Amino acid sequence: MVTTPELIHGYIQKGLECTHLEVEGDGQHFSAVIVSPAFAGKSRIQRHQIVYAALGDRMREEIHALSMKTLTPEEYQG
Repeated sequence: MVTTPELIHGYIQKGLECTHLEVEGDGQHFSAVIVSPAFAGKSRIQRHQIVYAALGDRMREEIHALSMKTLTPEEYQG
């Protein structure tokens, strides 16, 4: 099965409360803008770990390259 931006969007949305979520990609390389209150007070690495946890094993098995911009709602507004 080919991984699509829509599938990744669904995986993230199911596992993480997001106020804004955009995912783009070509089937191999993906980029995402993820805005979540869960990121408040977290470092960039901790934010990425939260997203990886939402994606679970898919990060190893289906998604080979995902660049992320992780923001809190306040950072996204600003």
